[in-house]
Parts: sequence; structure tokens; C-alpha cells
Amino acid sequence: MLAREAAEGVALINALRVEPELGSPARGGLPSTIARRTETGWRLSGRKIYSTGAPILKWYAVWATTDEAETRVGLFLVPAGLPGTRIVETWDHLGLRASGSHDVIFEDVVFPLDHEIDVRKPEEWRTPDFTQATVHAIFIAAIYDGVARAARDWLLGFLKSRVPANLGSPLATLPRSQEILGAIEARLIVNTRLIESFAMDFDDGVLLSAAESNVIKLTVTNNAVSIIEDALSLTGNHGLSRANPLERHYRDVLCGRVHTPQDDATRLGLGRSALGL
Repeated sequence: MLAREAAEGVALINALRVEPELGSPARGGLPSTIARRTETGWRLSGRKIYSTGAPILKWYAVWATTDEAETRVGLFLVPAGLPGTRIVETWDHLGLRASGSHDVIFEDVVFPLDHEIDVRKPEEWRTPDFTQATVHAIFIAAIYDGVARAARDWLLGFLKSRVPANLGSPLATLPRSQEILGAIEARLIVNTRLIESFAMDFDDGVLLSAAESNVIKLTVTNNAVSIIEDALSLTGNHGLSRANPLERHYRDVLCGRVHTPQDDATRLGLGRSALGL
């Protein structure tokens, strides 16, 4: 019943996990958002930040701690718009400005007991869900690769149409432009191979590791950043003008390094594994 209700019509859902005090849940720690069990339902109180899509979500998957004698932590499926729920428009970010990642505040919000979807003892969360971690990392990589490709596509048009008076021909005719564009294409080819081969192996049931998917995310997102930085080296002030999309692509792609898994955590995990620690 709940699954059917959640999927009817346009039913956007997102996980609300990050809190002002907690920071990134991937770094550990229990949420201060509390779910109190009563005879008639759960009562939820807390504040979530970076709640992407907040104004248009139908459901919130809220990461919260229970007030039970034996504390549990996990996800509760909360319908948007319930009494006691409010959105504070705090999102004022360098990139991804259209994501609507505002704060969502819950003040004694009541919802049914069967909306508990995955709540466990804290120690049971220490082992990451492999499938979730793997798919998340590859999806993030694909998103920022897409940003880089959009930047490359705009750059092609710019190089072909921009004719400086002192040159008398398009920028595309310059060997420097061709070489830098070639470096961009090389990174895009690497990104394609990494994302597609890993995704096909995953679909085929090949035994993979979360560490490998994290490395792909690291490599692809950093390639994407380098691609747009290379593009900016060819466009100069034109690329940084808000009249052109390259400025927005650059702001957006920088957010890839912040997305979990972050580069330092990936490298630390690989190093510890190599040392047998």
C-alpha cells in the first residue's frame, strides 16, 4: 500500500541526511533529528540542510535517530507538506543554484508507524551498502561528465564562430586551440570508458568493489573540472561572462569534488587497504 502510494503520479523523493551539526553523514555520527514513537505514529523533530529539490519533493526519506530505550537510526518516509514541516530558503551556492537545496525543518511532525523504512542499531550501519554506494558513485560521475560535455559542446561553437580581428580566421584554426581541444577529448574518452565499462559489468553481475567505483568518481569528476578549466583557457573573459553557459558549467562542475565520496576519503581508503590496515 505504502509503496503504491509513493509511486503514484509524479512522486519525487530525496534522502534528507545532512544536518548543521552533523556535517556529512558519510563521515560518521548520529543525526540530531529525533523520531519519537507513540501509539498513533512517529513524531519527528529536527533540521536538515542541503535538501536537494525541497520545494518540489513529494516524499522525504529522513535520516533520524529514535528515542527508544535501545537507540536505532535510519530512514523514515515522510510525506512532504505535513503540519509542522517548513522549508527555509537558505540555498545560496556557488554552483547547482537551481537545485533548490534549502533547509527543511520538522517540528513535531506526525506520520504513520509503517513509514519506518530502514532503521537499525547504529553499529549495523558501519558496513556500507555495496550496491547503494556503487550506484551512487557512478551516478555522480555521470552527472559531472555530462556537465563537462555540455561545456565542450559550447566551446566547439565558440571556437568555430569567434574570429578575432587580428587573426582574421576562427580560433578553431589555431594549433593551440586544436591541441587543448584534443586534451579535452582525451579526458572525455577516458570518462566514457570508465563509466560505461563499470556500468555494464555491474549489470552483468561481475563482482566489483566500492573502492573501484569511488576511484571512477574521483577520476571522472576531476577530469570534468580539468576539461572546463581547459575550455576557459581558450575563451578568456568570454567564458567567464554570465551571458555564456561556460561560466555556469564551471560553477556546477566544481561541486563534484564536494559530493560523497570525496577525494580524500577515497585516497585514504585505498592507501589503508594497500598497507593492510
